[in-house]
Amino acid sequence: MSEAHLFAVGVLLAWLAGVRAYLTVFGVGVAGALGWLDLPPALEATSSPWVLGVSGVLALTEFLADKIPGVDSGWDLLQTLARVPAGAFLAAAALSPDGELGAGMLATGAGVALTSHALKAGSRALLNLSPGPASNLAASSAEDVLTVGALGLALASPWLALALVATVALACAVALAWLWRRVFGRGRRRRATALPRS
Repeated sequence: MSEAHLFAVGVLLAWLAGVRAYLTVFGVGVAGALGWLDLPPALEATSSPWVLGVSGVLALTEFLADKIPGVDSGWDLLQTLARVPAGAFLAAAALSPDGELGAGMLATGAGVALTSHALKAGSRALLNLSPGPASNLAASSAEDVLTVGALGLALASPWLALALVATVALACAVALAWLWRRVFGRGRRRRATALPRS
């Protein structure tokens, strides 16, 4: 893979780590262990049985916790401590031919993971205000499918996978802004009409 392709893979992995860190690490590890992907030296640790076992158990835990309204937001808050460092590591490790992690890619990966994590956590917090659990379940399932699909697509075409994730992220950001205005704008309008006019 060229350096540009590795950069695309690194940014993609960082973005996915901001949404599903454990599933991303598990997916990279499985791809390396099965020989689907030649892992750079810094990422080879993800294919060890220990890392695969721990990340697999944590991915399953996250899969279940993320489906429960309220629990998912608490989980997201806690996972800020894991997703951002995981994104930084994955981005830097993807572009590391000698195992040394570059500061620039660490910072890039952290920023990308923080952005996707904030978008995910913010949208889920707003969805928890909706009356039914169906929207929460649908959003969580969509995140699972997007993560697995983007990881699979990254093996064939990292740029296409990155474009897909960027398109979905942009659509989510627009939908989140619209939902934010609807939820909180309605309350402001109610308060404004309730105030007595002088």
